[in-house]
Amino acid sequence: MIDYINGYPAEVTPTYAVLDCNGLGYEINITLIDYPEISTAEKVKLFIHESIREDAHLLFGFLTRRSRELFRLLIGVSGVGPNTARLILSSLTADQLESAIASGHDAALKAVKGIGGKTAQRIIVDLKDKIKASEQAFITSMPAGESFDDSVAALVMLGFSSMQSRKVLQKIFSETPGIATEAAIRQALTML
Repeated sequence: MIDYINGYPAEVTPTYAVLDCNGLGYEINITLIDYPEISTAEKVKLFIHESIREDAHLLFGFLTRRSRELFRLLIGVSGVGPNTARLILSSLTADQLESAIASGHDAALKAVKGIGGKTAQRIIVDLKDKIKASEQAFITSMPAGESFDDSVAALVMLGFSSMQSRKVLQKIFSETPGIATEAAIRQALTML
């Protein structure tokens, strides 16, 4: 069992990284949230989860043990495979995910592409007792409300990615909590 791999990023894309470890290159699936840090690092340590199937031997890497543990909890939920879990951790930070589960905020999970209402509820029900986070942490880390959701939807319709739009809007809504939808969209357009 591999616990972590410490090496030099030989190749980094938003979905995977090849780490050179003493001349041996490991292809490791990564999250979008970890991608910027991995792509700029000279040397990186990734905590590994191995997924061994009949047809593939896959490695999933995370910058923190906490993210890896959340990944393992997610794949333990019926109907959530490794790629779905990676997609969730690409859309929500560890804090946001823990807070969404602890507070029962299924809208944050349903906002992830490919996660429907039933899967979101199953994740919350199965993991609520295993996650310890306060609802207050969720409120500060994830802007909620119609204005935020409408702003994201508008930017996506304009052709920006959901992940990129959410990241910019989270910054805007954290700096100006009561901002109107139109003002948030205009400000986001200047930042994208």
